[in-house]
Amino acid sequence: MSNTLIKNLSQLSKSDVRIAGGKGAALGELIRAGLPVPPGFVVTTDAFDRFAETDGLNVEINAALDGIDSREMHTIEGASEKIMAMILSREISEDLGAEITLAHTGLNTEFVAVRSSATSEDSATAAWAGQLDSYLNTTRETLLENVRKCWASLFTPRAIFYWLERGLGKDRISVAVVVQKMVDSEKSGVAFSVHPVTQNENQLIIEAGFGLGEAIVSGTVTPDSYIVDKRGLRILDISVNEQTKAMYRNAGGRNEWLELGERGRTQVLSEQEIVALSELTVRIEDHFGFPCDIEWAEEGGSFYVVQSRPITTLDKKSN
Repeated sequence: MSNTLIKNLSQLSKSDVRIAGGKGAALGELIRAGLPVPPGFVVTTDAFDRFAETDGLNVEINAALDGIDSREMHTIEGASEKIMAMILSREISEDLGAEITLAHTGLNTEFVAVRSSATSEDSATAAWAGQLDSYLNTTRETLLENVRKCWASLFTPRAIFYWLERGLGKDRISVAVVVQKMVDSEKSGVAFSVHPVTQNENQLIIEAGFGLGEAIVSGTVTPDSYIVDKRGLRILDISVNEQTKAMYRNAGGRNEWLELGERGRTQVLSEQEIVALSELTVRIEDHFGFPCDIEWAEEGGSFYVVQSRPITTLDKKSN
């Protein structure tokens, strides 16, 4: 395995944002802290840079970006369409493809989650949540295609506008790809180690739904909401919302919506599970030393952390 193109998550820490992106570096840091993170690896920014150097692709990308007038949305859309088409039309080199496939084999799992991880991602002042692409339940057959799609997602109109708006600059942006063993979620959701609305530093909030977390992240379903006092992990409020459907992996490996019926009216997490997840959330905040936005999944009664990033919507006094 190459020392620069592929990195196991366990090899990474929070100092590796340049090669692993914000998502990959945070996951590596969580593993080092002994937190439950699904095993995986990162296709590093060096791999993307090598891909971009093939046949002068990087020159063509820069030329398209140079033609953008940030005041004219149609120039962003035009550049995006051109760049994404170029990336998706080029094959990953045989040697890099072999390394990615070998690393996938080492995970000993049929299904993986493939997620983009930008190098400027998830800092205290910028969060790319929802900007770049993720592909759940990816198989060996679609792995390399989905890696290319993640690379291309750095250049969607929305993503380009985002990093132009924040003055990040094309020379400071690259993208890694996180490949992780897929958690076949029975329950999933997000947790905020500081209440994002009231900004009460002594309260955390958990949102929980049935099935895969994509349903919550995309806003398709309204999750349960639980407020917990971090001092003693005392549950302060439980709000149960009916969930009519949930996304699950079917026998063929595809994601599909299933009607929940009566189950969708029940509370997603038990009080014991709320407390256990709250404890994990506090541990993560304590480790990083700042308020965190966490994505979690539960399978077989065990919780897994699949992402952690700073909460960027708090007043400075709360950070």
